[in-house]
Amino acid sequence: MTVEDLKGIFKVAVEGEDLTREVTGIFCCDLLSVAMGKAPSDSAWVTVMGNVNTIAVATLADVACVILAEGAQPDDMCRSRARQQGVTVLATEEPIFEAALKVHKLLHG
Repeated sequence: MTVEDLKGIFKVAVEGEDLTREVTGIFCCDLLSVAMGKAPSDSAWVTVMGNVNTIAVATLADVACVILAEGAQPDDMCRSRARQQGVTVLATEEPIFEAALKVHKLLHG
């Protein structure tokens, strides 16, 4: 599955550069320091944190994309940094668990 595939089920808040990037897993966490050390590379990171620090962590952790859940939206600085870094940010009204479950079902059937 690719980031492009996720665009079909979530709203696009910021379209990144590599939509063909493979998504190989899911990571759910709102604590940025934990995400920085534990988010697997190439994962879809589901969080409610829509600020500029989220993009910094997403870049450091090398996640495939960020999915903002529970109606969270990126603030202006977050949008700007995501564009600069080429990070795709998706959004949904769904709770974190439900958003992650959708990704899991796409990955594992």
